[in-house]
Amino acid sequence: MKKLILLLACALLLGCRTNESPESQVNDLEITARLKSKLASDVGVSSVTNISVNSTNGVVTLSGQVDSTDTRSKAEAAAKSVPKVVRVVDNLQIAPKPQ
Repeated sequence: MKKLILLLACALLLGCRTNESPESQVNDLEITARLKSKLASDVGVSSVTNISVNSTNGVVTLSGQVDSTDTRSKAEAAAKSVPKVVRVVDNLQIAPKPQ
């Protein structure tokens, strides 16, 4: 009974995204979770808070601000290395840290 309630709750939460199949929604959630973890290890925890990750149908969009082109390149490379990522849209802006 608990499993049925949990399944229904998940279906309701995931059902709000009508442009994707349930399988794609699960894949996108997995992609987002893996990428956020990878960004924390590869780019650094302080930069991750400024990077927003959105995944839809395997297309990952990165947005927010980073402090250098190197950080931007690392974030994009991390996104491309995650399994099931089809394409990466890099909308990251470079805003150097104030002195």
